[in-house]
Amino acid sequence: MIVGICAVGKSTLAAGLSGLGINAKSVPQEHSVVRRLWEKLHPGANILIMLDACFATTKRRRPTIMYGPERLDDQRQRLQTARELCDLYLPTDDLSIEEVRQAAAAWVAHWKGMSDDPRA
Repeated sequence: MIVGICAVGKSTLAAGLSGLGINAKSVPQEHSVVRRLWEKLHPGANILIMLDACFATTKRRRPTIMYGPERLDDQRQRLQTARELCDLYLPTDDLSIEEVRQAAAAWVAHWKGMSDDPRA
């Protein structure tokens, strides 16, 4: 399960992990006031990854953004429970798409190696 603010790379990461055979879902939760929406949309998800980036990074990635940094601050507030409970918190500012995918895939591999969960 992947959550994060707008334009942080959730969908891109989900597609990249899926291409590696990892069942990954992006949850566009940043606009929801449901603090644990990822659990409601995909119950039983094994891993929660939270992506983050500063406003300048999201603006560079999506130049058409018409809002300011305060909106991302609001989204981070809505995602606070996800941040507290996530298995992997990954700021993406200084990472390429490939580096984000590799970091997440490495964490998934690590988690599978240490998990006793039969779903892993």
